[in-house]
Amino acid sequence: MKLTSDEIKQRILKILDRIGRPAGSSQIGELLSGWGVELSERSIRLHLLQLDEEGLTELVSRRAGRALTDKGRAAAKQGADIEPRKFVAERIDELNVRMGFSLRSGMGTLVVNATVLAARDEMAALDVVRPVFAARLGMGSRLLVLRAGASCDLMRESVVPRGKVVLVTVCGVALNGIFLKEGIPVTSRYGGLLEFRNRLPTRFVELLDYGGTTQNPLELFIRAKMTSVLACERTGNGRVGASFREFPSAALPAVLKIRDQLKLLGLDGILAVGVPDQPLFGVPVGAGRTGLVVLAGLNPGAALEEAGLASENRSLAGLLEYVKFPEFRHLNMWTRRGE
Repeated sequence: MKLTSDEIKQRILKILDRIGRPAGSSQIGELLSGWGVELSERSIRLHLLQLDEEGLTELVSRRAGRALTDKGRAAAKQGADIEPRKFVAERIDELNVRMGFSLRSGMGTLVVNATVLAARDEMAALDVVRPVFAARLGMGSRLLVLRAGASCDLMRESVVPRGKVVLVTVCGVALNGIFLKEGIPVTSRYGGLLEFRNRLPTRFVELLDYGGTTQNPLELFIRAKMTSVLACERTGNGRVGASFREFPSAALPAVLKIRDQLKLLGLDGILAVGVPDQPLFGVPVGAGRTGLVVLAGLNPGAALEEAGLASENRSLAGLLEYVKFPEFRHLNMWTRRGE
C-alpha cells in the first residue's frame, strides 16, 4: 500500500490512540501490517520523530516507547477512518467450505491454529497453557502436541523439524464451519480483545474487521503485547482474544441446541449468545440478526508470549482431523514421538 508521509503518520496516531498506552516502533509496525502497511522499524522511528517535533507524540522511555500528547489524541480522533485491505475474511470462507466435520458423528476435519516453539520449552509451555484451558479461556478443551518428525502440513515443512514442537489448537472459525454444515450461516465480523473483570466478560476494548485486515487480529494483538490472558486466568481480570459473529435470529433455537452438543465434544468456545436485534458487549448487530462471541483458539499462544516463551503463532493454519485431538487433561497419553 503506497501512502504519503502524512497518511502514515495519521495511522500511527490512530494506533497509539487505540492501544491507549506507550508503544515502540516494533509494536506499531505489527499493527500497521494489519492495515496492509509494511514499514521497517527505522522508517517508523523517523515518522515518530516527526510526530514528536509536531507536538503529537512524546517519548516516555526507550523501553516503553512513545505516547500521544493531548494534541496527538485530538488529531487521531479528527483523522479519517482507515480502510484496510481484505484478506482474512476470504481465508475464513475458504476453510469453512473445505471443513468436513460432522456434528452427528463427531468426526471430520476442523480449522486449526498452530503455535511453534523450541522443543526444550515444551514442558514449560504445557505448564502455562493447561491452566488457561482449565479456566475455559481457550476454544474448547482440545490440544494436540506434535513433536519432531511428526507429519504436519500446517507448517512450511512437511514434518515438524528437529528442535521444534507444535501446539495445535482448534480455531474459533471452526464453529462457523460446523454451523454452516447444519444449515446456519454465521458471519465472522470482528476479531478483538474482550475485557474480563472478576472472571466475567464486560466489553470489547479492541475490534478489527475480518473483512478489512490482512492478518488475523489476535496474531497482531499478541505481537503488539496487548493481551493479558495469564492475568485473566490467575486473577479473573484481563484482556483475552475473542471474535464477534452474527447469525439470522430465526436460527437462535438451533444455535443454542448446537452449543450444548459442542460442549460434549470439547469444542465449547462459545462465550455468549446475544438477544435478537440487540448489541452484545457493546457491539451492534444487523436487523434480524443475533450476536455470538467465541473465545479465540490462540489464547493459549498469547499466554505463552506473555510468559516469555519465544513462539510463532499461525492462525487459520489448515485443517486437521478432530479424532487426533485429546482433551488437554489427557495430553501426556497422546504426545508420543511422531503422533
